[in-house]
Amino acid sequence: MAGGLVALLDDVAVLARAAAASIDDIGAAAAKAGAKAAGVVVDDAAVTPQYVRSLAAERELPIIKRIALGSLRNKFFIILPAVLLLSQFVPWLLTPILMLGGAYLCYEGAEKVWAKIAHHDAHGAGEEKVQDETTLVSGAVRTDLILSAEIMVITLNEVIDEAFWSRLAILAVVAVVITVLVYGVVALIVKMDDAGLRLSQRSGAVATFGRGLVRAMPVVLTVLTVVGTAAMLWVGGHILLLGTNELNLHFLYEAVHHVEVAAHDATGVLGGLVGWLVNTVASAILGLIVGALVVLVMTLTLHRRKSKPATATAAATTRTDGIIPAPPSRAAQRRDAPVDRAPRG
Repeated sequence: MAGGLVALLDDVAVLARAAAASIDDIGAAAAKAGAKAAGVVVDDAAVTPQYVRSLAAERELPIIKRIALGSLRNKFFIILPAVLLLSQFVPWLLTPILMLGGAYLCYEGAEKVWAKIAHHDAHGAGEEKVQDETTLVSGAVRTDLILSAEIMVITLNEVIDEAFWSRLAILAVVAVVITVLVYGVVALIVKMDDAGLRLSQRSGAVATFGRGLVRAMPVVLTVLTVVGTAAMLWVGGHILLLGTNELNLHFLYEAVHHVEVAAHDATGVLGGLVGWLVNTVASAILGLIVGALVVLVMTLTLHRRKSKPATATAAATTRTDGIIPAPPSRAAQRRDAPVDRAPRG
């Protein structure tokens, strides 16, 4: 009896160690896969604060909570089933879909660069429009759907060789961790200036720190936007670089790899860092070129079609708003004409 109990406890201990090892493996794989999606994560964290920019301070955190819950719904009810079915039955589609996501990242990054050069906000971000909270949350969740899909597909590409249940567990861990990370950082960002303002109303070093915090927030947001743009171009370009190689178009990948190896061999102990920088810069340049081409195509097609109705509406408004008055009707001309009556004799 005692021997059987000892054997049972020993089996339980073995299973517990195996489960712990499996959890460690899932955690390590999730961390590695999530790191590959860093560019999209930074962009997600940079984009979301714009949605609560015009809200009252007491509504910021509730809105961020609603967007975060919408992001989890996106990941678990739409994206996760779709990518698991994809990886299970048509894994060959993963590379083309990943490259489409990479091209979209390049487009977003290049559009932000162009917006900075041309001194206007991408996607009309500079327009202050007062929206109801439901409309605002819906728009934010739709944007999150695109960014979350890119994160999950990038993650899936890193664990495609794992078993089905391991893929499911890793993707679920990444979905939860990245959502908590992104929206936790967003909540911290949007409330940091409020915290600084409260601290600035105290005395001594605390007030000085609070004023410094308030002054630092615009710089933090600017740096976050710049880093997010650079990360999008780098990650998007790198996805395209690897994708072309997997689709047997080797010339781009081999050219970058040749320069990377040459730089690695020529710089001694710094070879690893320099080689990584060469690959990163080359990926970012490729991303900028591809993104600029997509921006050009979108400008000449979709954006131009959208601008035509607006132009026609503006022209119609101009004709009727008093700037260029419409000619008076004949009845009005007769009514307003001076009457020249001859004096009665």
